[in-house]
Amino acid sequence: MYKIIIDSCGELPDKLKEDNHFENVPLILQLDGQEIIDDETFDQAAFLAKVAESEQSPKSACPSPDAYMQAMDSDADHIYVVTLSSQLSGSYNSACLARDLYLEDHEDKKICVIDSKSASVGETLIGMKIADCEEAGMSYEEIIEAIETYVAEQHTFFVLETLETLRKAGRLSGLKAKIASTLNIKPVMGSTDEGNIQQLAQARGMNKALDRMVQSMMEVTKNCEERIVAISHCNCKERAQQLKEKIEKVASFKEIFIVDTAGVSSMYANDGGVILVV
Repeated sequence: MYKIIIDSCGELPDKLKEDNHFENVPLILQLDGQEIIDDETFDQAAFLAKVAESEQSPKSACPSPDAYMQAMDSDADHIYVVTLSSQLSGSYNSACLARDLYLEDHEDKKICVIDSKSASVGETLIGMKIADCEEAGMSYEEIIEAIETYVAEQHTFFVLETLETLRKAGRLSGLKAKIASTLNIKPVMGSTDEGNIQQLAQARGMNKALDRMVQSMMEVTKNCEERIVAISHCNCKERAQQLKEKIEKVASFKEIFIVDTAGVSSMYANDGGVILVV
């Protein structure tokens, strides 16, 4: 028996939501004094409207150790917890504390907390890889080794439609945000090896930015036919489909799937943002 726990920044496709091996543990979004739980009750449209109206930057609070412990409390012998990058959230540290506390009373369990060094569907792909390894009959130790390699080889990219969230958060000056908006400049962002965020390029217009993102992905991706690509989008399904078609023109991957962003990823990507992970 195994269980895969993913914090709510990792969106689960419908088939995984119905899979009893998987469970999301919600983060909490905070905006203008209101708390919004990032679970199945999350209303993306209402949240985006509130973000657009507010001069404050939305924030998130990671799951408590108790929330993780409740998810760990199962019949599973092997428990895997996949979290947001430790460089972006306290979710990883909270899960580690929960593991240590839970093991005090359940010494027979094997629990691994995995720093995704990513976010959104990057976490999802790691969970899917764990499930594949378990179903293949690999030992717990072999799975941990395989996942460490998988995380090291994974790459996350994203393009934002608007820089307003960065401006509100104080990570970009109002002048720079205005210039970027006026000139229709779209930064192409990506993950670092440590799990932080870096700017890879920029382009005039969304179409060129998507092209540049695909180019950046192909520069670091090998054995395409063996890899799954995941795309998450914030309220822009047609754009995500356009990105999928661009990828299909340059390489043949094992699978490409698309999901809509949940709460935390909607907060980061904002309206119109697209995330690509391979």
